[in-house]
Amino acid sequence: MRHKFPSIKVTAFMALYRLLWLIFMPLVLSYLKRRARREPMYADHLGERFGFGAQRSGDWVWIHAVSLGEFRSAIPLIDALLARGERVVITHFTPAGRGASMDHYSDQIASGKLAVCWIPFDYGLAFRRFFRRFSIRYGLVMEVEFWPGMIMSARAANIPLFLCNGQYPNKSYQRDKHRMLSARDIVPGFAGVMVKSNRMAEPFRELGLDKIAVTGEMRFEQPINQSHIDAAVRVRSHLSERPVLTFASAVKDEDALFIAAIQALKARMPDALIVYVPRKPEHFDRAAELIQAAGLSVARRSVVLNATFELELPLTCDVLLGDSLGEMHFYLALADQVVVGGGFAPQGSHNIIEPLSQGKPTLVGPNTWTIDFPAVEAIEAGVVRQVSSDELADALLDLSEYASADAFMSVMGGSVEKTLDSVSDFMER
Repeated sequence: MRHKFPSIKVTAFMALYRLLWLIFMPLVLSYLKRRARREPMYADHLGERFGFGAQRSGDWVWIHAVSLGEFRSAIPLIDALLARGERVVITHFTPAGRGASMDHYSDQIASGKLAVCWIPFDYGLAFRRFFRRFSIRYGLVMEVEFWPGMIMSARAANIPLFLCNGQYPNKSYQRDKHRMLSARDIVPGFAGVMVKSNRMAEPFRELGLDKIAVTGEMRFEQPINQSHIDAAVRVRSHLSERPVLTFASAVKDEDALFIAAIQALKARMPDALIVYVPRKPEHFDRAAELIQAAGLSVARRSVVLNATFELELPLTCDVLLGDSLGEMHFYLALADQVVVGGGFAPQGSHNIIEPLSQGKPTLVGPNTWTIDFPAVEAIEAGVVRQVSSDELADALLDLSEYASADAFMSVMGGSVEKTLDSVSDFMER
């Protein structure tokens, strides 16, 4: 049942919330100053945090992407909006997000088609100034950003604000049920929500929202570096019929398990090539030492391949160590099967979207709470297998239990078009 929004409870809270922003503003500014010691951009364009800035002409579509991950998710959507002739303003909270968007869209910024700025502090006056700078037709908030001031300010200004590529993580939702005031009370203030799956829609339905669309996951539409794919094809041509298995984003707590599984695999498939890609650069040397100590020959990507991925030495080793950053598409494209790291350690699994986007059969460990979506859906669809530590060795390069990724990708793909169609539909209702 849809309840009246805002409730008396929310109205009373917002009065207190605005007061707290005034009281604690010196602490907020102190926090930014401390962060600026390590990341100077935190201190740049401080006026934007209060909503100040040059007036912009024309109508704008506003996209809020709090940091780098959300910005990357939004790229296909931003590109589609620009292709339609829209002016787009992107807001961020972190330098990582702002820096990436300014680099990626430097030409569009120069031409005046796109603007990048800090998200205003979460109180009404700052947002009113921001809304005066840009004539906002509607706003799209990426992923999980339930800021009361932002939502209420948009409503007060009659600006439709939509949650995009959205989710309300189950852990948070269940926790919030027991709180007197939580995101549950604020979320109904969105003009509509576009969520990743039917399962992700349930919390919003329970909260009484009547504008909900299942639009899939935008990260499946992030561009894949084609030069990396082409390079992988060239390298595979030098491997004869060797099967290839990639361990992606392995964390140090998994080294012993993964190396033991590799040894078991090599005992039955001596010609298999293992691509081992540690999560962090500081893990490269240690991983190489452990692999060698296990009696496996190892070659580093930085030694056997040049900058354009041409082989400098024959790839006759047991293990190719991926000691580089930003080349995961290459390492994944090499593989017949991918093991995604993190899930065999307490910290939880890393991203499975990149291997699935390439249609790779993918293995994950027991701890997938960090990627609840799309892990649940992918496991149910049979394109990802979840195994225990004891089952891992037997599952390596056993491709017999995987379903084709085509049906799964047809559901998850097309998110940008579905999102823009949903926005149009919501605004017409």
